[in-house]
Formats: sequence, structure tokens, C-alpha cells
Amino acid sequence: MTIPKRFLLACSVATTIFSIRYAPGITIFPGSYLKNIAASFAITWTAQVLWSVVVYPLFLSPLRHLPTPPDSHPILGHFRRIYKDPTGVPQRDWIDTVPNDGVLYYRWLFNEPRVMVTNPKALGEVLVQRNYDFVKPEKLRNGLARLLGVGILLAEGDEHKRQRKLLMPAFSFRHVKDLYPIFWSKAQEMTTKISETIKNSPDASSVIEISDWASRATLDIIGVAGMGKDFDVIANPDNELNKIYRQIFSGNRGAQLVQLALSMLPHWVSINLPLKRNDEIGNAIGTIKKVARDLIRDKREKLESGSAKETDILSVAMESGGFTDSDLVNQLMTFLAAGHETTASALCWAVYCLCRHPGVQTRLRQEITSELAASLEDGGQISSTEIDRLPYLNAVLQETMRIFPPVPLTLRETAHDTTIQGHFVPGGTTVVICPWAVNTSTHLWGADAREFNPERWLQPGTANTGGAESNYAITTFLHGPRSCIGKDFAKAEFACLVASLVARFEIGFEDEGYVLSIQGGITTKPKGGLRVRLRDVKGEGEGEGEKA
Repeated sequence: MTIPKRFLLACSVATTIFSIRYAPGITIFPGSYLKNIAASFAITWTAQVLWSVVVYPLFLSPLRHLPTPPDSHPILGHFRRIYKDPTGVPQRDWIDTVPNDGVLYYRWLFNEPRVMVTNPKALGEVLVQRNYDFVKPEKLRNGLARLLGVGILLAEGDEHKRQRKLLMPAFSFRHVKDLYPIFWSKAQEMTTKISETIKNSPDASSVIEISDWASRATLDIIGVAGMGKDFDVIANPDNELNKIYRQIFSGNRGAQLVQLALSMLPHWVSINLPLKRNDEIGNAIGTIKKVARDLIRDKREKLESGSAKETDILSVAMESGGFTDSDLVNQLMTFLAAGHETTASALCWAVYCLCRHPGVQTRLRQEITSELAASLEDGGQISSTEIDRLPYLNAVLQETMRIFPPVPLTLRETAHDTTIQGHFVPGGTTVVICPWAVNTSTHLWGADAREFNPERWLQPGTANTGGAESNYAITTFLHGPRSCIGKDFAKAEFACLVASLVARFEIGFEDEGYVLSIQGGITTKPKGGLRVRLRDVKGEGEGEGEKA
């Protein structure tokens, strides 16, 4: 437990006054109140640091007897490995190499405790059975709230239950299936625009940076399907909203170091420091909020004028009557950022996997072009039934999200003293759920857990499980009341984007010797982007027809 600095200061003042008046012989600086207060504060603060960083975590913490990874530092804990590797990589190794019964303990910077849950029973306790006993850490909530607003992603307790109940109709499968034509239309627009860009390239280059196109497409989709507004980012990458999000999500080591340093300060201090990054984020948030307020105003005018009923998320939220305009701004901030960046990450990883496994790509293209021939024509539409009935597409998507979950790691904090798998965990302890570790654990998936193998989803009875014995073996969207409310939305959007892209192009790495390096962060992507070389198989077919 950390004693507040203001309490230490108050104790130092009281001690100094008492000692100078009644026991001057024990004072460090006779007659000087300020010097003695400063000295007393320094001594007590140093003692507290030694207690919280060394004595308590190493010798007295009730967590110290739990299974722990090797190679820890007496002061830095396991932080050196955590900082060096992409987010989730150390945990992915530890889950299989450190024997445990569902709970694993490691130490973050300055020995701050972390408890990672590793098996289905422990995951079930944290995510489902007692999910509201495990809340998002305050520092994390404060940091994310600045960018995402305090929407459904960050709300807790009864407020979260209320928001989820009001928003669920917008994310029900019945509602999402009506959005497939929007997903498909935007996916087709993306592939058409990519083809045009390649044809108009001054150097006739067929190489593109796929993460850029993925972000543009998913931002357009969340705009139309989520808010009833086409941001037109596919056609216009210089759109202000797109430039803002690219700036925010372009993480690097320098930015991570700054963020780490700021996280150790009170939130109100860190956001008011005169730093370039603070200015960038502050300006970006101002613009995003303005866009959100404009969307709400326009939507209200449409609803009040009796325009045709719209199916986007914002319309459903407004018609529920349960949100103020301030609430709606927070929800839009959440859906705009989280709703497009995660699916964009998933599309990048799908492209990476298909480049790495050309045989899988060829088989997938054959299924898509044979089953969706009419929909692939210019102006062709698609239904949820047509996409959802493609078993190999489903297998490729499921395996991609298993191997490379867009959000590799998420945190919770114990709201009070509790237990996990019978192990005592003090209140205020950070609990780690690492989808990347769970999804690729050999204990849950077998010896080939880290291999990309869509076939595991095609065996009898494995279309939804991949052959794993527990549904907790895949935690890409988490589970329980705090699971991703947009799961069906994201999976449908992802399916349409992959189907359209693979049907139109044969995709390969720009450099045949490409070696993957991962950029960690809230979401993960190939470091430096993913440059791929495309061959327009549809365009070639049209050219052959014209020559004939």
C-alpha cells in the first residue's frame, strides 16, 4: 500500500513541530522548521519507496509464492523483458514455460505486481463469474478516456450494465446482418480504388501499404454503419479525421518512453505538461469531439424531421432515449477509434498470413470466386447468408484472429481483496488477460498452437472452437458481460474486407525475404507497416476478354 504524499508531508510537519518544541535534541537542523520538514519528508518518502519497491514485494507480498518467470531484477522486476519485446510476447512465452495452475505472478517496473490468468477456470472467474470485481485500472481509464471518451468500453458497474443494455439492439445479429451490404459496398470500393491507384501510378508500381488502406476502409465503414455518415476516406486519404487517427496511432519507442514517464505522474499533471505529444492529442481530441457533436446534431435533425428510419448505431442509441448529448459524444469517440483501428489491425494480419501461406490464399480465392460470383460483379450486393456460409473463409478469419488478436493484452484491477483459483489476491492488484498468450498456448491448442492452420476450424464440430476443449481457449473478444459488444459487427466487416480483397488481387510480400517485426501498443501491427505486391486477377480477366 502506498501512503499518499500529502499524508507524509502532514506527518513531517507535525513531527517537526513536536520535536522542535518538546525534544529539540533529536532534530536534524536545530531551530529550522523548513529544513526539518524537508528532511523528515525525505526520510519517510525514501522509507516508503524502499518498503513498496523492495521489502514488501520481495519478502512479504502474499503473491510472492505464486509461480513466477525467471530472470527478474530486484528493482525493475520483469520490466526489461516486457519493454524490449512487443506487447504480449513475454506473456506468450511464460504461459507455456512457467508451470502454473491458472495464475502466474510477475513484477512490472519497480516490482509493481501483475497477476496473469492463464487457464479457462481462472479466465472464467475474472471475465464472467465475478467480472465486476475486476475493473479497469484507474490510470488506464484516465489515459484511454482522453482519447476514447467514457463510453461503454470504460464504464464500470451499474453504468456499464445500463449502457450495454441500451446499445445491445444496435449490435444484435439481426441488426448486424442488415449492415452486410454496407460492409460489402465499402470493401468493393476499397479494392476498386486500390486497382485504380496501381494503374495510375507514375512508375507502374503494384506495391501498396496495406495498413493505410485497411484504416481508411474501416474508418469509412464505422462512419456509414455506425453514424450514418460517409467520411469518404477511401477516396480522400487527406480527410482530417483520417490524418488525426493516423497521427494518434503511429506509436514508436520514443512515444512509448514518454507515455511511460507520464504514467508515473498524476493524470492532471501529465496531460498539462508542455509537450508536443500533449498538444497533438489535445488538438486531435478537440477535432474528434467537434465531428461527434456535428454528427449528433445532423442525426437529431433527421430523426425530428421524420426521415426514413436509419439502422446505424448512433440512430439506435439516440432513439433509446438513455443518453445525453455528452454521453453520445463519448460513445462516438469510442466507436470511431476502437471500432476502426482493431479491424484494420485484423485485416493487416490476414494479409500477412495469406502472403506467408500462398496455398491458403489460392484455396480461399477459389471458394470466394465460385460462391460469390454474382456479388463480385460491379455493383453486386451481398447478404449475411452468402458470406457466413463460406467455411474456408470463416476458418481463415478465425485462425488469423487466434494467432494475431488485434488487442494482444488487456488489464483489470481487483476492486477489493479477492481470490483467483483459490489464491489470495490483494485489492488494487493489476490482473492481466493476454489474448495473445491464451490463444496460442500449447496447453490449450496442442503442439502446433503457434502455427497458422485454418484446417483446425474445418474438422467436424470445430467450426466455432477450432478443436479446443474450452471456449475460453480463444479470448480475442474476451467473454462475459465485458466482452466486445461489437464482436459480430467486427467479424462481419472483417469477412467482407478479406473476401473482396482476396477475390480481386493475388497478394505477396514486396520483399520475398520479408521478416516480420511487430509494433506493440494497444493494437499490434507489422512494424513499419506491411508493403505488399498485388496482381489484379479481375483486371487481367477483363483484359483477356477485351483482346478476345
